Amino acid sequence: MSFLPAFLKNKKNPPPVNNLVSENISVERLKELIPIRNFNSEKLEAFATNLKSEMHLKGSILFHVGEETDSALYLLKGIITLSDDAGKTYEVQDGTAKSRFPLCSGAKHTTTALAETDVSLLRVSQKIMASRSAANNHFSQIIIPDELASNPLLQSFAEHYANEKLEIPTLPDIAVKLRNAIQQDVSVVEAAKIIQLDPVMSAKLIELANCPLYVCASPAKSCFEAINRIGLNATRNLVISLSIHHIFKSRSPLVKKFLDKIWKQSIYISAISFVLAKTSRQANPEEALLAGLICDLGAVPFLHFADNLPKDYYTEAELTSALACVKGPIGYKILLEWGFSEDFIKIPIYSDDWYQNSSEELSLTDIVVLSRLHSDMGRTDLTNLPVITSIPAASKLKNYTLSPELSLNLLHDAKQQINEALKAFST
Repeated sequence: MSFLPAFLKNKKNPPPVNNLVSENISVERLKELIPIRNFNSEKLEAFATNLKSEMHLKGSILFHVGEETDSALYLLKGIITLSDDAGKTYEVQDGTAKSRFPLCSGAKHTTTALAETDVSLLRVSQKIMASRSAANNHFSQIIIPDELASNPLLQSFAEHYANEKLEIPTLPDIAVKLRNAIQQDVSVVEAAKIIQLDPVMSAKLIELANCPLYVCASPAKSCFEAINRIGLNATRNLVISLSIHHIFKSRSPLVKKFLDKIWKQSIYISAISFVLAKTSRQANPEEALLAGLICDLGAVPFLHFADNLPKDYYTEAELTSALACVKGPIGYKILLEWGFSEDFIKIPIYSDDWYQNSSEELSLTDIVVLSRLHSDMGRTDLTNLPVITSIPAASKLKNYTLSPELSLNLLHDAKQQINEALKAFST
């Protein structure tokens, strides 16, 4: 029985080439494709029943840069050349790591695709792609995947969490006081008085206001000058960002090892988010910076829970796999209790999902996803990552184009800003 026919009918699909033979898609083949392989068995069977390959002759233009689309495309057989609007090209061949990812999955094509050989494609409705995220993420609810059902740490934590015994970290008083004051239209002078109650916070704010993230001829010498330069709302976001660091602390060597790594990565993602927001002019840079810092916040209470268990109760590998499963829902719950807005609270849920596509316009979640992908480029085998032009977030950039080459240039150009942010938030 099929429950997908409405999604699979696409009037905009080009007709298949008549002199080539379309093929059925096997479940085994679908399990090779990212992120389709994450569907449950029932949906994969439905795919295999309803979908057929789409054939195109050598020399065909499969799609043009800038064209709107409502489908994601996968290369099953053949070779395709993709080129962006700057003329940069790269090749995708069947059987390679790149062919496991969609050629495109956004609202519009960010490249032009040329069939270098006869090719076979799989076209999947974006409504189906979107339903994958909705089904797998129940926000604050922890869903244990089948492959982790025997993980004792994850089972114990899920029970602890279900019984509402999890201790949620609190946002520092200075951040809460400033946020409440700004909601009541506090002046710059009054905001400075609140921040100066914490000399360390005041000094950090001045340091940030003078770093390369904010280009200015004359340095700020006081808390008042720093706030006056960057604005009240930006100050609020920066104070919250600086306050979050205290949560990522532990006396336990094992927990400290994980927290230090996660915090450093969060800083890196937040700095790239700031640069992307500033460059694209589609988001507030300070909000983007804060969004990067809170994307993995859910790891903190889970790691503290694990630290209270006997050390022989779990392995480091079990800890790592469980962490990936719980940090999203827990991060969502923390931000909800802290009173963050809708723009922020779902970031922990979707920030690891290259193919999340919950909004038509570029969102803070999109920026964090793009920034995490940039971050991973510097420390992960690129064959395990999607090409940046293929993910939905990249297609939403209006004033800036990203390609594999331009992404590396962005990291190079932002190196000083990223290093300064790492310095400011690490001490």
